[in-house]
Amino acid sequence: MASPNFWDNPEAARQTVAKLKSIRAIVEPMRKILAKSGDLEAMTQLLAETEDIHVREELDNGLESLAKEVARVELLTLLSGPNDLRNCYFNIQAGTGGADACDWAQMLLRLYLRYFERREYEVEELSMRDGEEAGIQSCSLLVKGPYAMGYLSCELGVHRLVRISPFSAQGKRETSFASVDVQPEIDDIEIEVDWDKDIREDTYRAGGKGGQHVNKTSSAVRLTHLTTGLVAQCQSERSQHKNRATARKMLGARLYQMEQAKRDTELSKIYSEKGQIGWGNSIRSYFLYPEQRVKDARTGYLTSDTQGVLDGDIQPFIDAMLRHRAAARHQTP
Repeated sequence: MASPNFWDNPEAARQTVAKLKSIRAIVEPMRKILAKSGDLEAMTQLLAETEDIHVREELDNGLESLAKEVARVELLTLLSGPNDLRNCYFNIQAGTGGADACDWAQMLLRLYLRYFERREYEVEELSMRDGEEAGIQSCSLLVKGPYAMGYLSCELGVHRLVRISPFSAQGKRETSFASVDVQPEIDDIEIEVDWDKDIREDTYRAGGKGGQHVNKTSSAVRLTHLTTGLVAQCQSERSQHKNRATARKMLGARLYQMEQAKRDTELSKIYSEKGQIGWGNSIRSYFLYPEQRVKDARTGYLTSDTQGVLDGDIQPFIDAMLRHRAAARHQTP
């Protein structure tokens, strides 16, 4: 990166920078732990000589902080899958519930954007479909950052919201659903697809806040895999060619994920149980009425800080899911 001609090839340079970030995500936490461990060891020796109460207090606080950092690094060891370090395509789809479901999908989008901001992930909007009355029907994002796929794979499934509906004149309690889907961004996917025979391509004018040009021309592209029914669409670029290329990458990633699911018992179970975006399939429930709580059905993790969760504080749920997966793997004969 110190080379004077490093940025002569911007695409290769960005790949190198991304690789550096991935390496730093592993190395830097270990460096901090080793440095803090050395400081605490020196403090322990000082305490043995002085028995200073202030040194004792500082040592106790330091040990508590070190234990938390070690726990975070231990979680990284659970992200050892072949795609866990990769960027990912992140999709939200409104389900059963009409306007409430579309509003819930938009609330989820805000939640995850806040989470991405906390982790300093880069986010690129690929497509966005507005709801008829409120919220969004669906959206597709490209999330870039270390362990994006590994962490966000824990969020794959149906999310359920229970609240007093802002769209009900009678103030009734409503239950809404939206699903989250995640696929790794992989440039070297080996999936055989006949793009002429197996794929139906539709072009359309991008709606919403896409700018004047994308609204006037049919630059948005939607690809449908006829055999599986999988769909990928992109409207982020003004060029139909660029949108088509991105949609092909997304569709390839989804086909790859489906092939992986056939070989991965746990992933296959997740996809088979995801089913309809409605009753009986939720992985997590967000209760805003009558009580305030968020509970994960897979791990049992529960919190009453609903506002914190809706503001993107979901790392405890992800950490609990990573430990749950690790425990399940250890129990498998």
